[in-house]
Amino acid sequence: MPTAKVSNLAPDVQPRRRRPVITARAAASFDPLGRSVAAARAFVRDTLQGWGFADIVDDAVVLTSELVTNAVVHAGTRAEVLCLRAGDGVRVEVADRYPERELPLQHPGERPYADPDRENGRGLMLCAALATRWGVEYTATHKHVWFRLDLPDRPVGTRSAGPVVPDQLLPLADSRVRVAVLQIDSAGAVSAWNEDAEHVFGYPSEKVVGRPLAELAAWPQTPGTGTGIAEALALSRWEGSYGIRGADGRVIPVYASHLRVRDAHGEPSIVCLLVHDDERALLQTPVRIPADGSQLTEPRPADPFEVFIGSPAPDDLDGLLQRTVERARDLLDADAAFLLLATDDETELEVRATTGLPSTRQRFARVPVEAGTNRYGSARMPAVHDDLASVPGAVPLLESTGMRSVVTVPLKVEGRLTGSLGVAAEVPGRYSNEEALRLQFAADRIALAVESARLGELERLRRGSLSFLVEASDLLAGTLDRDQTLALMAQMTVPTLATWCAVYTIADQSSDPYLSFVLHEDEERIDGLKALLSRVSPPEPVRGAGARPWPETALAVGGETVVLPLMARNRVIGMLTLGKPSEEHFRQEILELAEDLSRRAALALDNARLYSERTAISRSLQRSLLPPGSPAIPGMEVEVIYRAAGEGNEVGGDFYDVFPIREGAYGFAIGDVCGTGPEAAAVTGLARHALRLLAREGLGGPAVLERLNAAILDEGARSRFLTLLYGELHPQPDGSALMKVVCAGHPLPLRLRPNGEVLPAAEPQPLLGVIDDLDLYEETLTLDPGDVLLCVTDGVTERREGSRMLGDDGLAEVLTTCTGLTAGAVASRVLRAVERFAAEPASDDMAILAFRVPQQREGD
Repeated sequence: MPTAKVSNLAPDVQPRRRRPVITARAAASFDPLGRSVAAARAFVRDTLQGWGFADIVDDAVVLTSELVTNAVVHAGTRAEVLCLRAGDGVRVEVADRYPERELPLQHPGERPYADPDRENGRGLMLCAALATRWGVEYTATHKHVWFRLDLPDRPVGTRSAGPVVPDQLLPLADSRVRVAVLQIDSAGAVSAWNEDAEHVFGYPSEKVVGRPLAELAAWPQTPGTGTGIAEALALSRWEGSYGIRGADGRVIPVYASHLRVRDAHGEPSIVCLLVHDDERALLQTPVRIPADGSQLTEPRPADPFEVFIGSPAPDDLDGLLQRTVERARDLLDADAAFLLLATDDETELEVRATTGLPSTRQRFARVPVEAGTNRYGSARMPAVHDDLASVPGAVPLLESTGMRSVVTVPLKVEGRLTGSLGVAAEVPGRYSNEEALRLQFAADRIALAVESARLGELERLRRGSLSFLVEASDLLAGTLDRDQTLALMAQMTVPTLATWCAVYTIADQSSDPYLSFVLHEDEERIDGLKALLSRVSPPEPVRGAGARPWPETALAVGGETVVLPLMARNRVIGMLTLGKPSEEHFRQEILELAEDLSRRAALALDNARLYSERTAISRSLQRSLLPPGSPAIPGMEVEVIYRAAGEGNEVGGDFYDVFPIREGAYGFAIGDVCGTGPEAAAVTGLARHALRLLAREGLGGPAVLERLNAAILDEGARSRFLTLLYGELHPQPDGSALMKVVCAGHPLPLRLRPNGEVLPAAEPQPLLGVIDDLDLYEETLTLDPGDVLLCVTDGVTERREGSRMLGDDGLAEVLTTCTGLTAGAVASRVLRAVERFAAEPASDDMAILAFRVPQQREGD
């Protein structure tokens, strides 16, 4: 399709004849929303930094921001951003779907198309001012505005350097520095694992290739806060700290640099460089300074916070705290630093960031703010310890770390304690009050920012927790199966709240807790964990709310273990046990979230128990209403099929029975009580048992039904009318069968002759349970060899599909196709015809009773 093009060049730039070779491209689309402008800026910044084009990032971001604003804010359409990388620069295209917003051509002497005092056209003016070249292209559906930025000539030599320092102050590293190199494919799985990675983490390559990085990484993320591993792998470049679970189960702190790349076939992957966390200087990006070393002639006033933290400041709490301890360590030339945040009631301090210490082992551990001997005197005041060896336990966080001297200062906001910042050295006597004042000055600069970030994290955590609990409640409410409830409880806990969990259940107050379910985030360790827990006495079923430690399990399994009671209907029905490895600790917010989850899970588990008990009772009672089994009748084939409507029902309003009356005589019945469910089932039981008793008293069919009618009416308000086909069967010596039947309001039995003829086998009479005075009579028929007698309830004949109904005629038509079939085959064919008549499941009970006199074979 032809396009209209408008191009402009910067005055001092001449067009090049050779078209640049595109070596990489990145594209993204943004909705017509105001926040899309910021997202587009971030996309271009991440893309260009990932390509190593830091020199032109700022100009590209400014131009993209203006052009995307024009598209999503002014034009109100989606914006499509395309970045193209060439060896000597980058081209960025912004397309919108509003081609009518044409750019007027400028002729000599005419008014400029844009004015600095007008909002319109500023993006194009910026393109003209900043871009090497730019242009606009139109199609019938799109408008493309593009600009190109060439890379400046880069001088050969040093890009950045640090000062000369004495050897003893250089960063510590192993005798041989190892850099683990991992490649992660687009699905997040490890596709390459070098020799140094095998040495550092203990896994051979064949054990990890193909496994998701998320299974190996101990990512420092709490639900609702921070950037997750999936988000980090989606960025063009990422740098920071996390942990990798080694082959021995320990978490190894690492510092990582991730770069997202694309191969010759266009397939993206992520290259990860990892070193031990205390060797982070090898990978950590230095602060960028101008290439020519020049300084601003008129620097803006320095912000005390940025002077200490650096710019740009991290936008998340964990990043801010980690940057704080690193800067505090550098400020006082220390070997280690740590930062603790105060709880809401200011009674405890929680370890949130460390450097130079086994950080993951201490993360989220707690110490009191005010303590007695061998503890902090008070975290509310600055403190200097010349030699920790002389006061063992003065700083619990530093025990067994080799640190000898330490200085700590409080973080306060409006007079309220919000945290504590400390630095430590391996030699005694390193610090004095002067260093304490310097550290306090820095702490005052960052206290407000830390508190603001902490409140933001708490808000995100609360939102994340609320979403988590809403989802958990929906899942738990969706099942009444006990085993499934136990599995859901564990799956919601691991790995979101804990590394592993175990659920103990208590059948009754006199029973011991039973280990019902175990789950570990590493599936290969589930059996081992279950074996360990089986050898440990279960926790005591304490009624107290909240999580409590379980030291017995901690000794056997290792790590921190807590127990939460499962309380429902004012009794303990079990315990939820959560565990983390030895190098991690539970946050208070996580324990509170687990407590909320345990309350919901306990109620769901108890509901499942009650449902299971009541279902078992119901099924037991229902089975007692069913006949114990059909007797074998000499010379007859008998087949019964019964289907009760409704979930969980085994007996409904339909019933049947075949039973011996006396030698040579058998009774049979098929009936339908008005309604379904337990009330109908109660009348069903009454009718079936009454028929047997009355028939065995020697009463004929009419007398049996008249007395049953009286018994039903005696039930009063609980009575239900019913239709009933009752008969007696007498096998004859000649191979035939004599049958006496009474059809009280029931669908008429059908007789199938060997020639395919189908005839009613009885006359209709009044149903039972309506009037006192019944005048019933008995009919007699003889079934010859090959004859079939089919008896059904109205759930068969009244099967519906829309306005269509199977009916008596439809049933008779099905029966005509059953000549020569056994009684069982006849009943099965009728059932299939009923089921196929409509797509929806049957809503009424069904009973099918088939008798057949087998034909005698020659020679018998």
